[in-house]
Amino acid sequence: MNDTAGQAAQGRRSRDRARTEADLLQTTFDLLQRDGIFAGLNLQEVAERSGVNRGQIYQYFGDRRSLLRAAVAHRAREWAAGAQRHWEKSFLGRRKAMFRSALANPASTLVEALLAIDGDPDYHPLPEIEKTKAALERDQHTGALPPGSDAIAMHAFMVAAYKGYLIFREALARDLDLPVDQLDARVLAIHDQALEAMARED
Repeated sequence: MNDTAGQAAQGRRSRDRARTEADLLQTTFDLLQRDGIFAGLNLQEVAERSGVNRGQIYQYFGDRRSLLRAAVAHRAREWAAGAQRHWEKSFLGRRKAMFRSALANPASTLVEALLAIDGDPDYHPLPEIEKTKAALERDQHTGALPPGSDAIAMHAFMVAAYKGYLIFREALARDLDLPVDQLDARVLAIHDQALEAMARED
């Protein structure tokens, strides 16, 4: 096989693997969204719905936890690609954008919750913490947050609040006898009001 043919074959294999990995990650999200995080992730079903054999999951990801971790990382990369100007926004702008992005992709939070419950030491709920700290410091210097405020605790609280809401939103809507999208809109309004109160100086 000449070099050109070899490169083409390698390119096909790379594309095939990338497409297969993407299918496996999407199926992971779909099943967690359908069954919930406590039903357990059936790797055989993940493989079947993705059109591969179960061995390829182990070949590509190693084990169930690694598949879940890769799914979270995949969604984080997708979000980062679409939010290049995220770090230029103020505290209010960043937090509002994050909650809206999370509402658009609730399955990602379900995967994160499963990793956290499993005690995965490699799961990080704040993967961009150094950028976050720098942005929060800038917020305090520019007056977007009160100078004496505990910006890190504010950030941690808001992350926990929206991730918790995403886990419970369907059950909350059921108990409140509300459509989920209606509850989402009302919770978003309260979320934004709470953010604005946090950002105001006493």
